[in-house]
Amino acid sequence: MISTPRIFVVGAHLGILARLGILICVGTLAIAMPADAQPPSDSNVSFDAGGLMPKKPKPGLPDVKSQPLAWPRLDPGAVLCRTEADLQKLGARRRGESVDGPIDCQIIRAATAISILQRKGPGLAEVQTSNSAADAMTGWTDAWLPDKGRVGPTSVSR
Repeated sequence: MISTPRIFVVGAHLGILARLGILICVGTLAIAMPADAQPPSDSNVSFDAGGLMPKKPKPGLPDVKSQPLAWPRLDPGAVLCRTEADLQKLGARRRGESVDGPIDCQIIRAATAISILQRKGPGLAEVQTSNSAADAMTGWTDAWLPDKGRVGPTSVSR
């Protein structure tokens, strides 16, 4: 009977174990490597599509740009009187003085675009509303109307 030397039997077992060990190592590396692995930074290969891919919209509501506010304008609460005399009578009544006759003035309820026709001091101006021709109204106001509008964001609903 021919016997096989022990070295070959042990070597055969080591060969199978060695092959199994190599397969386990390679399998572990394959599982540990991410699918979208990036090449080294000094490589000429780039996986970035740049401007080819559409940008994802931001979550939430979109930004809405506000309409520019008219200038010059009368803000809500300003007074518009038909004549300069009516505005003087309104001022006298506000100071507590007695005034004869009616006062033809109205309070502005919404921001109204105007054109300044003339100024008589810092708090007295003749204006014309810039509405349609049928609604255009000329009158006097004591509202502060600087030459230039406010700088920065402004709001009608303050």
